[in-house]
Amino acid sequence: MQSNSHPEEWRPTRVLFYGVTGSGKSSAAHRYAQARSLPEFSADDDIGWLPGWKPREIEEERAIAAGIAAQDCWVLDSVYSRWSDLVLPRAQVIVALDYPRWISLFRLLRRTARRILTQESICNGNTESAWKQLFTADSIIRWHFQSFPRKRRAIQTFSGDPTMPPVLVFRHPQDLADWFAELEATQQGSVDRPQLPS
Repeated sequence: MQSNSHPEEWRPTRVLFYGVTGSGKSSAAHRYAQARSLPEFSADDDIGWLPGWKPREIEEERAIAAGIAAQDCWVLDSVYSRWSDLVLPRAQVIVALDYPRWISLFRLLRRTARRILTQESICNGNTESAWKQLFTADSIIRWHFQSFPRKRRAIQTFSGDPTMPPVLVFRHPQDLADWFAELEATQQGSVDRPQLPS
C-alpha cells in the first residue's frame, strides 16, 4: 500500500474507490461505507445504466454525479471519465485497487459466472448475459482487457498529481483486507483515525 499524502487527521467523508474491472471496487466501497456509516453510491446503478442495459444520456449522468459530489458525505465505487471532473475535486481520498491482471481477471470470471447462474440483479435491474455472449464485442470480459492498461495509467496519474486528493494504492487484496481490519478496529475504539502508510 502506498499514499501520495500523509494528512495529520484522516477522517474523510467523501471517498472514491477506483480500480481495474474485477478488482472488487463495489464490495470495498460497501464495506467502507458500512464501517463509517456513510451513504454509498454506485457508478453503474445510480449514474450509468437504466433498465434494459440502456445507458443514460451524458447530460443526465453529469447532473446525477454533480448532485452526489455536492453532498457532504458519500462513498462512490468508481468514476466515469465523462463526469470525473465533477467528482475528483470533491473527493477527500481515492482508494485505488491496483491488483495484478490475473487476480482481477479471475475475480471477474468468477463473479460473472455466479451472476449468470443466479441471474442476480445488477446495474439498476439488469442481469448478466448468457455464456455465449461472454466474449462478444460488448462483453465485460473484453471490457476488462480494453480498460485494464488505461485504468492502471489513471491510478499512476492520480498518485503522481499533487493537485489530487490523497491516494491509497493497494496492490493485493490482502493489503486491503488488513487496512479494513485496522479501520474497523479503530472505529470500535475511542479514536476515529486509521493510519496512513509511512
